[in-house]
Amino acid sequence: MVLCMKTTVDIADELLVEAKKAAADEHKTLRSLIEEGLKLRLTKKYPTKAPGIKWIVAEGGVPPEVQDRAAMYEWMDEHS
Repeated sequence: MVLCMKTTVDIADELLVEAKKAAADEHKTLRSLIEEGLKLRLTKKYPTKAPGIKWIVAEGGVPPEVQDRAAMYEWMDEHS
């Protein structure tokens, strides 16, 4: 037994019209078309355009005793 949850999603009018036409052409419901698209995207079968983020960790920083901006700039001037 599959439980379903109702939700509301704002979709651009043009996209919704295209989606309804595609669903009708494929003899599917709009719901099944949306579910299919979500499953494809969530299972990584559909390539994303966003590149991965490369995190770089470096030592350094401002000492914890520097509490305000003026003191921070003073510390930076002394250590640069």
